[in-house]
Amino acid sequence: MTNSLLSRILKQHTGPLTRDLVQEPGDFGLGKIPSRLKPVGTTTSICGYCATGCQLKLHLDEHGHAINLSPQSGYPVNLGMACPKGWQALDPLDAPDRATTPLLRDASGTLQPCSWSTALDTFTTRLKAIREAHGHESVAFLSTGQIPFEEMALLGCLFKFGMGFLHGDANTRQCMATAVTAYKQSFGFDAPPATYADFEESDVIVLIGANLCLAHPILWQRVMRNKRQPQIIVIDPRATETAQVATQHVALKPKGDLPLLYALAHCILRDGRVDSASIARSEGFDEFQSFLQDYSPAAVAAQTGLTVVQIEALAHTVSEPGKRVSWWWTMGVNQSYEGVRTAQAIINLCLITGNIGKPGTGANSITGQCNAMGSRLFSNTTSLVGGHDFANAAHREKVAHGLGIPLESIPSEPSLAYDQILEAAETGKIKALWIVATNPFHSWIDSGRLADLREKLEFLVVQDMYHSTESAQVADLMLPAAGWGEKDGCFINSERRIGTLKVVRQAPGLALSDFRIFRLIADAWGCGASFAKWTHPEAAFQLIRDLTIDRPCDMTGIADYAMLDEHGGIQWPYPAGSAGLAQERRLFEDGIYYTDSGKAKILFSPPAPLPEPTCGEYPFTLLTGRGTSSQWHTQTRTGKSDILRKLYPEQLYVEIHPADARALDLEDGDLVQVQSRRGTLTGSAYLAPTVQRGQLFIPMHYREVNQLTHPSFDPHSRQPNYKACAVRMAKRPT
Repeated sequence: MTNSLLSRILKQHTGPLTRDLVQEPGDFGLGKIPSRLKPVGTTTSICGYCATGCQLKLHLDEHGHAINLSPQSGYPVNLGMACPKGWQALDPLDAPDRATTPLLRDASGTLQPCSWSTALDTFTTRLKAIREAHGHESVAFLSTGQIPFEEMALLGCLFKFGMGFLHGDANTRQCMATAVTAYKQSFGFDAPPATYADFEESDVIVLIGANLCLAHPILWQRVMRNKRQPQIIVIDPRATETAQVATQHVALKPKGDLPLLYALAHCILRDGRVDSASIARSEGFDEFQSFLQDYSPAAVAAQTGLTVVQIEALAHTVSEPGKRVSWWWTMGVNQSYEGVRTAQAIINLCLITGNIGKPGTGANSITGQCNAMGSRLFSNTTSLVGGHDFANAAHREKVAHGLGIPLESIPSEPSLAYDQILEAAETGKIKALWIVATNPFHSWIDSGRLADLREKLEFLVVQDMYHSTESAQVADLMLPAAGWGEKDGCFINSERRIGTLKVVRQAPGLALSDFRIFRLIADAWGCGASFAKWTHPEAAFQLIRDLTIDRPCDMTGIADYAMLDEHGGIQWPYPAGSAGLAQERRLFEDGIYYTDSGKAKILFSPPAPLPEPTCGEYPFTLLTGRGTSSQWHTQTRTGKSDILRKLYPEQLYVEIHPADARALDLEDGDLVQVQSRRGTLTGSAYLAPTVQRGQLFIPMHYREVNQLTHPSFDPHSRQPNYKACAVRMAKRPT
């Protein structure tokens, strides 16, 4: 890249706020892009936090900059509501620790500002040298579920098809890999069947491992709009905020969920409360019925911590003929060493009772990150972009033709999963990592291992909004990225609804959108011509939209961003030629699934023991989860808001049952140490009868928590088991 070309881009970047910061024909072959953002008073954007996918109305000054926001009243997701994070969504953009220039570690080990030209030259020179010395499997990227899917797709295609590397995964592996795998195996495609309207159409709502009041408060409001007087059942070891306002709290033992679900199915089949038509549209029923003989309520009572009477009553409630039953799960199921089979046990219950494909029903995963559904379809990590399969020759040919790239540039073998990438870095197989919009040095399970892993890497690149994250602080090269509100693109929420986000602020200093950074890298690497059509996010949208033709996620009927805005977002599938556009659409209404036979698959296997049970030395089970509705992940963004910080304790705290506290001679507020076999942390004791005896709870947002968690993984999804490990606790020595 010539210095004059780069200087023109950076000059444009610091000029007037425009759609994608490029105005001159010829730059990267991008062509002229007309400005879409004008100072008209307001615009809209999908919130950049959780995957509820609320739309916000952004109020603009005369320069088109957002100065305030409010919830959008008519949007079919949030219906004029927003949680505390949504109301404060602009605050993180003004943080003093924004990354405003590339940073390069010098010979003394200090990160020093450098130019984009130097950063790009260092990036390409170092990674090409590693590839030359160690091969195409020696470099990997770790990306995110929190950037638009146009950027995700460009990253995945650039890395694999342009730069010629193989391994890359996203932090959706920590969030939704279990649901993805469960749906793929059971339905033939990653296809969450529900629509949010089902919260308002159910007679029975079962929330398992899901604390909607804190994690998805707008969805809880949708539950509260239900006029059918539903029974609301929460299955969770803790008496969470949601459990406390539910009709019934099923306080099972940690990870007793899979035996419980099998026992429910046992009772339902034994008593004949089944839907024969739905069973006829499924495979594996006879084998499942035989398997369940060993899972009577009496057989699983000890594993679940429930009585036979409780299990029998719950089985009747979730299978009562004529009642609409919907099941909803989040991280309490997903983040488990046997999460896939647990999710499939929920799916099986819906299949045998006919609670799928109809209003108020479904086996429904609630996604964690704002664009995890977009990552699942377009990040080019576990799936070939557009909902395709790397191992399928016809799929590779279709993608090569659609993108105009050589067929041989698309690998046929899959990438390593996130944990396998890190393990390969520990063993020296992977020499360099490129981390984009995520913070694994805080968020990854057993995070203390990453410090040792870092020492084995020859080169670490971190691309982020902030130079202060734990990951950025140990990088060799830090690339400053724009954040939500500073770029265009699309998110896909938990109900498969595609919505737009828009530029409403100028990124600070020399920070660029991830899309623009990837284009700069493509040009510097020498493969820019392969991405000549990726001129701006909406052009990328149209490219990858067209790849979805004839796939279950077909969205070829969506013309452009304006159509998405006009119709309040659009749920996939929406193929070309679709008649009408209902705001709410669920899957499998016709009883046909995406498998070769058109039938759903009933899948199961015996429950596995806890990877790390309690013992005399480590007598407590540690549970982790959301702390408050104002906290988000590693607090990289929510921690920048003065208002949000006032809504949760600054210091780490540990919830413990009062009886356990008395046994340890603890009073509320005492400083304590919690120790696992992997690390120790300090916090204050919070006496909470909402935690069962023998259990502790710590919010996941504090950086020390993942020094304790156990590095075990679901064998099907490779998702980490964040939710249960063995620890001990004592008053901190004075």
